Amino acid sequence: MTQHMIRHAKFSIGQVVKHRVYPFRGVIFDVDPEFSNTDDWYDAIPESVRPHKDQPFYHLYAENEDTEYVAYVSEQNLLLDDSLDPVRHPLVAEEFERLDNSYIARDNALH
Repeated sequence: MTQHMIRHAKFSIGQVVKHRVYPFRGVIFDVDPEFSNTDDWYDAIPESVRPHKDQPFYHLYAENEDTEYVAYVSEQNLLLDDSLDPVRHPLVAEEFERLDNSYIARDNALH
């Protein structure tokens, strides 16, 4: 009998996070309970830093010093960003309202 561990995501939609290794940060806009991207994407990650697939993965409206983009990041590579700086990715302003150092989806925001 195989026992499956139930995993709970450490972070939630609207939280501002930063990458543990690479210099980027972003707002979480979706969460996959485990890896749900393509094998090509996964295989392109160098094996020495390739994360395990059996953990939550997060979709981020991400930014670095130069640009804004969408990122897909494993939970093990994220930390809470406590910088209090707003995220400048244009879709953040379209889809979220800022609340302290996190964001609330506009559909659920209090007006």
